[in-house]
Amino acid sequence: MPPHVGPAIRPTTIVEPARLARRLGVALTIASETFQHTGSFKFRAASHLAASVPQRHIIAASSGNFGQALACACQLLGKTCTIVMPATSARVKVEAVREFGGAVDLIDTRKISRAARVRELVAQHPEARAASAYDDPLVIAGNATLGAELAALNHPFGCILAPLGGGGLTAGIIQGLRSAGSTISVIGVEPLLANDGARSLRAGTIIANDTEPATIADGVRTLSLGQHNWAILREGLADVIEVTEEQIKEAVRLLFHLANLKVEPTGALSVAALLAAPERFRGQSVCCVASGGNVDSEVFLTLID
Repeated sequence: MPPHVGPAIRPTTIVEPARLARRLGVALTIASETFQHTGSFKFRAASHLAASVPQRHIIAASSGNFGQALACACQLLGKTCTIVMPATSARVKVEAVREFGGAVDLIDTRKISRAARVRELVAQHPEARAASAYDDPLVIAGNATLGAELAALNHPFGCILAPLGGGGLTAGIIQGLRSAGSTISVIGVEPLLANDGARSLRAGTIIANDTEPATIADGVRTLSLGQHNWAILREGLADVIEVTEEQIKEAVRLLFHLANLKVEPTGALSVAALLAAPERFRGQSVCCVASGGNVDSEVFLTLID
């Protein structure tokens, strides 16, 4: 595994759910980041970034997972952070940021974008460092630890499926696999309501969403892929699969009932791809990255009912 300069990460949890595999018609391995510190893969990126920069205060925008991961990392390192979050963010994620000592700045994204609010706060606190949840080489390097772990399994996966939002996770997985000498293909998965990645890959250039997508998968409500990520994804990403909101919900249900995993809608995108394109993957050995498990209990109960 690549050296990690931040607080210790947990190895990903490997699950091979036989019932779910039979239901989906694939040889299925799930790399679950739901048991990572703060409940998602974002701790890999946040801890690496927080430990690598000299600033004592970090300002970032997040739907929640990166925010709480950064707050936790900063707390462990004796630093502070401010997290800009949409007012519509899951309550459990807002509370988690505060629990780890982070300051939360809630905004109405119809009136000001997350990026614009971060710029305002940095102007007020010039000693702070602005951090992107996905578009930063330090973030990609942190996420690359997951790619290295998957390569070290030495499993003949036909492909790795992973959620695609700003591209930090998929770019990191690709970078980690490459560093380990692995040629396993990586396929991104995103909601049809937030399909800028698929459109970008087809166009050969970054295509942005006009507004923040209204998908249940709140972790991928980004306006566009990051520039640093695009430099890796345009050549390294094998494909992007677009899934419906109902397929995302069904994936959450299947992961709970047939794999005993509590996975948030964004984290279930990889399994939703198997529902969206069953013939493409039938009979293959597939690794699905379940990127996180932070979801409001009320929302989760509604989804699994």
